[in-house]
Amino acid sequence: MSRKRRMFDIDMPSMEDIPVGKVPDKVLEKRRGPMAAAISENAEALRGQQSTEDTIRAENDRLAHELVRLRSEGLVTEHVLLADVVTEKLTRDRKDGPDPELDELKDSIREIGLSNPIRLERRADGRYELIQGMRRLSAYRALYQETGNEVYATIPAGISEGADLNDSYRRMVDENLIRKDISFAEMGALARAFAENPANECPDVDKAVALLFKSASYTKRSYIRSFASLLMMLDKVLMHPNDIPRNVGVELKRKLDADPGLARHVSTSLMNEPDRDGAREVAILRSFLEPTADNPKKVPGASGGKTRRAKTTFQVSGRAGVAKCSASSGRIELRYNLDFTRVNRAKLEQAIASLLDELQEDDDLTHG
Repeated sequence: MSRKRRMFDIDMPSMEDIPVGKVPDKVLEKRRGPMAAAISENAEALRGQQSTEDTIRAENDRLAHELVRLRSEGLVTEHVLLADVVTEKLTRDRKDGPDPELDELKDSIREIGLSNPIRLERRADGRYELIQGMRRLSAYRALYQETGNEVYATIPAGISEGADLNDSYRRMVDENLIRKDISFAEMGALARAFAENPANECPDVDKAVALLFKSASYTKRSYIRSFASLLMMLDKVLMHPNDIPRNVGVELKRKLDADPGLARHVSTSLMNEPDRDGAREVAILRSFLEPTADNPKKVPGASGGKTRRAKTTFQVSGRAGVAKCSASSGRIELRYNLDFTRVNRAKLEQAIASLLDELQEDDDLTHG
């Protein structure tokens, strides 16, 4: 007897719904033993440590590059042996002789140290060229010589790579423009020396003034040019050029330009007094600015017209802008972007007193 095969309908799930090779996370967690958990935690910790180290390394690289940049610009202060500092690259604009303010600077360094580091440039031979800070360097050398204290054997300095010669001169000049004691003769002498140096390729003194004193006002540059010319005219006879007041030097230069033969008379008068001091030299020069019988002063009102009050107007550049000034007999007026009522009275009085003392150098300025 034959059997019939029974057929059954079986509902098979689709292949996409069958999880192949996948084990639920909960099952894995249940199957993970203590060793596997420890390994997993250690790997996670190592990944975190690596990330931290990468962050620190990147920050260190950034700081190293920043340090290199700052050092190349001379913005990092280093201590340099005095013996390694030379002054050969630039012609200095300081006058020769003793510095009356050096003792004050030395006292300040003893008490509080050097507030403003000098500026140097690296040389190929391992030494350093002084660009800014001749007085500070002189003070340190004097202190080391006097005391023998090793504290003064090195000096704080900002060191940069060697720059273009013109740029180095500009850095030196711009710093010294704010000095109170620098004379127009010193600045004129520097311009002459710069022009006469073949290495600078600047044979014209006017161009030298324009290059070196670019930060100065137009008026100040014109005064420097006048003194540079005056020094050339009287180069061999002037003994105290740094004592010549600005107005005397500028006016004398104008007279020498107008009368070339006058330079010989000025030279003769100066050489007749070889033992003169600075004050006497200025007096001799000023005597050539006084009116002579051939060129007397004009008497106000002599023309029969209305008397006109003489008035001088000029402008002076300052930190707060341009000061407009006007001066006449017995009166001077100053207009400047500054609230003078907020200036300390003692300081204001001292400034006015200094102005009056400076003007008293000309004996014929006062009424008499």
